[in-house]
Amino acid sequence: MKSIVKWPRAWVAAAALAAAPVALAQEASEEKPFSVSGTVAFVTDYRFRGVSQSDNSVAIQGGLTFSHESGLYAGFWSSSLAGWGTFGGPNVELDLFGGYTFDLGPVGMDAGFTVYTYPGGADTTTFVELYVKASGSLGPVGLTGGVFYAPKQTPLGNWSNHPDSRVGDKEDNIYLSGDISYGIGGTPITLKAHVGYSDGNPGLGPNGTSIAPTGSYADWLIGADVAFGPVTLGFAYVDTSISDTSADWRRLQPNFSQVANGKAISNAKFVFSITGAF
Repeated sequence: MKSIVKWPRAWVAAAALAAAPVALAQEASEEKPFSVSGTVAFVTDYRFRGVSQSDNSVAIQGGLTFSHESGLYAGFWSSSLAGWGTFGGPNVELDLFGGYTFDLGPVGMDAGFTVYTYPGGADTTTFVELYVKASGSLGPVGLTGGVFYAPKQTPLGNWSNHPDSRVGDKEDNIYLSGDISYGIGGTPITLKAHVGYSDGNPGLGPNGTSIAPTGSYADWLIGADVAFGPVTLGFAYVDTSISDTSADWRRLQPNFSQVANGKAISNAKFVFSITGAF
């Protein structure tokens, strides 16, 4: 702890002016090139692109991101699973990611990849997805658009429950997303909305790893976040275009429904979350 010494005000002012360049230089030299951030969350349902990965039930989530001042970053994110997302083992999803952020004029760019894994679970589940995202703002409105592409790979193959299925098949998938947010001035409330469209691998893959189970569908979300320091309370209404009366939905049964009662895991639902950031 620094000791406290009382000096005449004139001396303090002169000393402050003289020491300012030195202080700034010290602060610059003390800035670390690396930083670490993380989150821990509780959600009433883990919805991935509108579809429940936790059997319409609660999930615990969290992750860490390691960033460099150059714009490079890497990290991991994990969530508990259940129901359709059960791949054996500890029933956990672990995503490994890395990327690079940079500015393109007033637009913030983010390009990277995500490796989706299910440790200790069934074989043929790990798959890779590439992404590019652009973000900017119009006054108080934040805008983000993204393109996510999973190249052809076995875990996304059309192996069952589809007329064209075949063992060993490899499929790809593309996902387009758009997000908008609006912070209400003078309040901790941020309104948010999302829309996405997935097109690619029909069926459930060899072990339920499809990310477009009906071949193509849209998902959307509307809600709000309320921040209390490092803690954020979230509320969202989530839905998809997958109808539980369609032929696509019926051919995916019983895998594509809640285990307990057969209720669709892609139907509309209100989802609540509490997230702590550090």
